[in-house]
Amino acid sequence: MRKKTVLWLQSGGCGGCTMSLLCAQTPNLFSVLDDFGLEMLWHPSLSEESSDEVIGLLEDICAGRRKLDILCFEGSVMRGPNNTGRFHMLAGTGRPMIDWLRDLAPLAEHVVAVGTCAAFGGITSAGANITDACGLQYEGYQPGGALGDAFRAGAGLPVINVAGCPTHPNWVLETFMMLADESLRAEDLDPLRRPRFYADHLVHHGCSRNEYYEFKASAMHLSELGCMMENLGCVGTQAHGDCNTRAWNGEGSCTRGGYPCINCTAPEFEEPNRVFTQTPKIGNIPIGLPTDMPKAWFIALASLSKAATPRRLRVNATSHRLIEAPSVKDSPLK
Repeated sequence: MRKKTVLWLQSGGCGGCTMSLLCAQTPNLFSVLDDFGLEMLWHPSLSEESSDEVIGLLEDICAGRRKLDILCFEGSVMRGPNNTGRFHMLAGTGRPMIDWLRDLAPLAEHVVAVGTCAAFGGITSAGANITDACGLQYEGYQPGGALGDAFRAGAGLPVINVAGCPTHPNWVLETFMMLADESLRAEDLDPLRRPRFYADHLVHHGCSRNEYYEFKASAMHLSELGCMMENLGCVGTQAHGDCNTRAWNGEGSCTRGGYPCINCTAPEFEEPNRVFTQTPKIGNIPIGLPTDMPKAWFIALASLSKAATPRRLRVNATSHRLIEAPSVKDSPLK
């Protein structure tokens, strides 16, 4: 049985999604490739081939002499200057990377945007965006991007946006597994074309600070133990991702590490029009409220929660370490 082939290209970005992928442990990248019958044709950081060998591979794919099943693209697509794409020339070819992308993408059975830069533009499209960077099929929230909204890969799906900055290693690996198994369907992608197996969750789910959130026992400064939504800019109640139920390498997440969630799986997260670690408020009420919660309900629940906050949580919330432990009581539930 022929192995499904994977080609990985990189453009405008930091390579952080590759670094994240290499940290995958159970399973790791190479186990998934072997176990699911995937052949990595080329990866700029992992493969031995270079120069003429890579150019020959790309030419073989374009000429139909080599089958391409999965095209992975990491980093944003640079369209500048003046729509020439010449801000990123693929070394040795004399051609812009965007031209290679547009030649290769229609030949692939599936196209995967690895990370938020590739999906929506991300960090490299922030500010003045002098390179005219965009995602493969989105420019921020606007469909289009480098390939256009109408683009569909050979299997009939649009670009699969495995968004994250960097993306969780297991999100990439699980996407590989589903593509190898031919089990990923259009209905398995959310409205922003992110795989639902992680995008139908919120970062808030499983957060280790949820007890503080429930009682609105809030941290005032970074490194304190309380909930970071009220004062420190955390948007985990609105951000899509299973970061806290699928901890990174079984251990961590941004909020577990003491930093607020910045919603890095979403378009335009890179320019929130505020400091990442400050919560904008109107009348002392946070502007960004939990997904699906009406403002009036939040105000009422927050008032009740604050009034009922146990002393233990109130004390620990603004501390850098646990000051008051839960009391030890004989439970009637046995």
